[in-house]
Amino acid sequence: MSGSHLAQFNVATLRFPLDDPRLAEFVARLDPVNAAADGAPGFVWRLTEEGRPDATGLRPLGDDVIINFSVWEDREALWDFAYRSGHLELLRRRREWFQRHAEAHSVLWWIPAGHVPTVEEAAERLALLRAEGPRPGRSPSTPPTPPKRPPRRNVHASPGPGPPASQRRSLSPDSPDGPEGRRAARTGRSPVRG
Repeated sequence: MSGSHLAQFNVATLRFPLDDPRLAEFVARLDPVNAAADGAPGFVWRLTEEGRPDATGLRPLGDDVIINFSVWEDREALWDFAYRSGHLELLRRRREWFQRHAEAHSVLWWIPAGHVPTVEEAAERLALLRAEGPRPGRSPSTPPTPPKRPPRRNVHASPGPGPPASQRRSLSPDSPDGPEGRRAARTGRSPVRG
């Protein structure tokens, strides 16, 4: 097995216990969102508690802190799932369910393909990020680029010819859906023009 995968670990401090009615909607969405992640292009692995469909019962960082831990083929796969799926609605509503963090609450890093990272490894990386700040191999949002490899095939794409020419959009580099537009959306900065 060769190449690298992207590990992501994030924590959330609950505003209420998981069985509190104020968290009922969040809890009800866990299974559908986890199923969507499991079927997303580029998904590799996610942590679950033994015998359970999720990791909400694991509390290695405190009784009121839940963790989310997954591995993806690359940044784009993680980005697409997090911000271009039903997961985005949960992100938009996170303040209803979780306390605001004053320090880093997520960390990304590259791992060798085939390696299954441990919670201890992830917690250590998050602690280092909190203590020392971002640097190559330990960034809250943009880890360094792994070695080049062939592009990922989207196995969920329909085999048809696509939309009629009148409905196709041009994806120039600085269009909202082009690479510079996506980068601007992630960073909040306008695309650089030369």
